[in-house]
Amino acid sequence: MTTQPSSTPPPPWADTLPTARIVLADGTVISGTGIGATGTAVGEVCFNTAMTGYQEILTDPSYAGQIITFTFPHIGNVGVNTEDTESASLAARSGVRGAILRAPITGPSNYRSAQHLDEWLKARGIVGIANVDTRALTARIRELGNPNGVIAHDPSGNFDIDKLKAEAKAWPGLEGMDLVPEVTSGQSYNWDQTAWVWNQGYGRNENPEFHVVAIDYGLKLNILRCLASAGCRVTVLPANATADDILERKPDGVFLSNGPGDPAATGEYAVPAIQKVVASGLPVFGICLGHQMLALALGAKTKKMPQGHHGANHPVKDHATQKVEITSMNHGFTVDRDTLPAGVEETHVSLFDGTNCGLELKGKPVFSVQYHPEASPGPQDSHYLFKRFVDLMRSQKAG
Repeated sequence: MTTQPSSTPPPPWADTLPTARIVLADGTVISGTGIGATGTAVGEVCFNTAMTGYQEILTDPSYAGQIITFTFPHIGNVGVNTEDTESASLAARSGVRGAILRAPITGPSNYRSAQHLDEWLKARGIVGIANVDTRALTARIRELGNPNGVIAHDPSGNFDIDKLKAEAKAWPGLEGMDLVPEVTSGQSYNWDQTAWVWNQGYGRNENPEFHVVAIDYGLKLNILRCLASAGCRVTVLPANATADDILERKPDGVFLSNGPGDPAATGEYAVPAIQKVVASGLPVFGICLGHQMLALALGAKTKKMPQGHHGANHPVKDHATQKVEITSMNHGFTVDRDTLPAGVEETHVSLFDGTNCGLELKGKPVFSVQYHPEASPGPQDSHYLFKRFVDLMRSQKAG
């Protein structure tokens, strides 16, 4: 993938002059056609295997600090709209730092489309590149792990490659990096919007049965909608909320959200609050980063994965039911199952690589999963987890 002279003619859609480059920390240079915003962005290069939901992926705050390689070739074919954005924080206009595509952006052909993807990328400041051999890049990541890199877009084709190599090499990587402050909401707010219904849009939960406090480490909006659809009135608090901030609102349950970066770094301030909430006896439900930090609060450890899990087609086995569910995932860190303390049980496992995908605290209404049951994008096999959370709150209230 390094730049090499070749007698093979370029594909008919390729520009004569490359207008975008990806420069990896090891010196690899990949050329292509610029899309989206101009300029440069540095981050960790990963790949996502989902065949749908590129707008949801590009607005998932969990991707803060990352450059996404889409393995599906047709990106842009349904355009973008105002309903499919996943970032809950107004401050976090997008999670990702860059996008890598196989083919030029496909023109939109969908009745819900309100804007062309290229215009949307420009408006959000997302630097992109097309006409890249994403299959070769994905294979490289699978073999060598997620590399740090810089993505650059200049319509004039002027690039200081040495400077870009130095920038990619100097970026420290996601380990030890707390990215939650970039994506969390700066203030509390209430939520009652329910799930989207075909040709009707979103609804409202007018008769909530439970009150849930959700801690925003990089919340996806469809998680909030799933909670509201399950009968919850939701109060969202920022990531730095203390246990007192949470408990004084007298919730029936506490939700720990997804988010980006190293859970151990965010856990420096989040774990003490989680530990006090668990000790209070309230039902607790965590997703993704929330799952990892719950594990830290219970005494386990987390570790970086070579290439992580990113896609809407990941099989997970539920130990309790022996069922296999196809899940949506987006994480680069995992809970080290060998460090789970006594009383903390593994409930789910990835059938791709055997990594931990769920846990529960024995004897307490506390559980979490590593994947995204809200299915945005992705299958809806795991929606039952929101019902499980509601059932725990109902039992707690009855008790």
